[in-house]
Amino acid sequence: MKYRLVATLPVYLALYTLSLAAAFFLRFDLEISEDLTSRLWESLPIALVVKGTVFTATREWRRRHRYTTMNDIVSIVATASLSSAILLTAHLMDLIGTSLPRSVIAIDWLLTVVATGMLRTTVRVAIESSHYRPSRPEKLRAIVFGADPNSISILRALQSAKSEYKVVAMLDQTGATAKSLIGGVPVVNAKRGIAQIADRFSASHLLIPSGVEGKTVRELHAVCQENELTARVIPDVNEIVAGRVKLTIRDVTISDLLRREPTLLDMASITGCIAEKTVLVTGAAGSIGSECCRQIVDLKPRKLILVDQSEFGMFQIEQELVARKITDVELIYVIVDINDQITLGRVFAEHLPDLVFHAAAYKHVPLMEHNVQIAIRNNILGTKSIVDLADRFGVDRFVMISTDKAVRPTSIMGSTKLVGEKYLQAVASKSQTKFITVRFGNVLNSAGSVVPTFRRQILEGGPITVTHPEMTRFFMTIPEAVQLVLQAGAIGGNGQVLILDMGEPVKIVDLARDMISLSGLRYPEDVDIVFTGLRPGEKMYEELFYGNETTAKKVHEKIFCAEREPINASAVKRHILELEQASRGSADEARQAIQAVIADYVDQDEATPMIHQFQPFAAPTRKAA
Repeated sequence: MKYRLVATLPVYLALYTLSLAAAFFLRFDLEISEDLTSRLWESLPIALVVKGTVFTATREWRRRHRYTTMNDIVSIVATASLSSAILLTAHLMDLIGTSLPRSVIAIDWLLTVVATGMLRTTVRVAIESSHYRPSRPEKLRAIVFGADPNSISILRALQSAKSEYKVVAMLDQTGATAKSLIGGVPVVNAKRGIAQIADRFSASHLLIPSGVEGKTVRELHAVCQENELTARVIPDVNEIVAGRVKLTIRDVTISDLLRREPTLLDMASITGCIAEKTVLVTGAAGSIGSECCRQIVDLKPRKLILVDQSEFGMFQIEQELVARKITDVELIYVIVDINDQITLGRVFAEHLPDLVFHAAAYKHVPLMEHNVQIAIRNNILGTKSIVDLADRFGVDRFVMISTDKAVRPTSIMGSTKLVGEKYLQAVASKSQTKFITVRFGNVLNSAGSVVPTFRRQILEGGPITVTHPEMTRFFMTIPEAVQLVLQAGAIGGNGQVLILDMGEPVKIVDLARDMISLSGLRYPEDVDIVFTGLRPGEKMYEELFYGNETTAKKVHEKIFCAEREPINASAVKRHILELEQASRGSADEARQAIQAVIADYVDQDEATPMIHQFQPFAAPTRKAA
């Protein structure tokens, strides 16, 4: 850094000398006389000392010329103004005599600003122009989607960086800035058609900011495929500033196609709920639990306790958090089954958590159909264990992560989650702890979800297996789901069931076709799709609300609060005891027990619509030998 001062100071002193000399000659109508020259030489050392000192003191020399922006120009004006103010003050106090007139100081100020500003911009233009020299590899001609401030920031980043892309046009969706130039790049009305615009500018790539809504990305990707254009995603400038990603352009992913509008979070309430608190997360090694831990750590709790029964999963999340070099949050890793109430009791007694996020659960629908007793023990009795400890040790808030499969359940997994919801509400009615249930649908790329399965099947050359052409699911990215879980935990009331707005449902077959095209392949020529039929316990359509929850009120932009009937706490606790006993018996006994319990929870008129489509809790059938 000190070498930059040595290199730049002489250059600036030379500019200051030329500016002062030009100011003298302009003031005196280009007269070159012995008296004028003498006055110039008398005032020059004083002016250089003042300007050089200000230049060094304000660290103007640290600014990189190749990245000159309007901020740098403002700094130039400020530095020149400070130098001129000092010289003018010295003149008025008669410290420098009459050798430097006030009018010369004013002209010198203007010339200094112009000269130093031109120096900076000339260096930047020269460096950026060098990126386009014919000797360099020809750049990819690209169109940036959008002409908003975010897209303009991306354009500037690409122009100032050594990017392989040359932006030849920007697409304005509104048409408000069409036919204008931004950074020398023409802005075109998107209504003219992407294919026609790409042909006009000989563009081969369309760059889409990562903040664009998934529906729009899907449409743009389809247009690009039809017209042999390459769609790429470029990170949002806010992501770059936050340090989450670098300025790297990547392929479109399935998350981009399903992305929704950004969620406006009440960060004050979330931070107030977590900052400087002791937080415990169960299922901390799972897809949702691990993301909870990532986001909670950023909110600076005093202590974060990670609970999971998977040693390998815990090792992975531990290594990830260690790599982040977190020093201001105490991290505690506990490998334990959530049914081990004795060990967990010691953990609660030692650390006294203020907040619990209960994400531990078995979630794979077909597997739980074959493992009924384990599903009951983990999803119901395990939940009861954690809930009881939270109540006993006076936890402030307890947030249970539930599922849309708990609505009119047709599977063992969904049924166990519904019983867990009921137990939470039963305890909430007589507890000081605020027990909150958060219910939502599928998340992308979670362990066991369709996306990793489809990705593997594509790599193997297909076919992709889909249960039914009309099968639909709600989808949300894991980070967004966890953001809303944290928001729900901060604003939820005791015993409430909060339901995340999952947007529009997506057909699984459409998801499969999208993944095939994103892999650079074609359906059905390269990879085919076959339909295998519904698996045990599966629904054709998922639901987020019961019939009497359709009037649920919004408590946040993307969170609803379900209005439920008062809970019969004694009946729920009796059902738990019956299920605990049944879980020690055969699979058939456990299945019958949970079927009887669910019949008490789900009104007959609510269950009827499912009967003609599904056979709930049908025992798996053996294939003929």
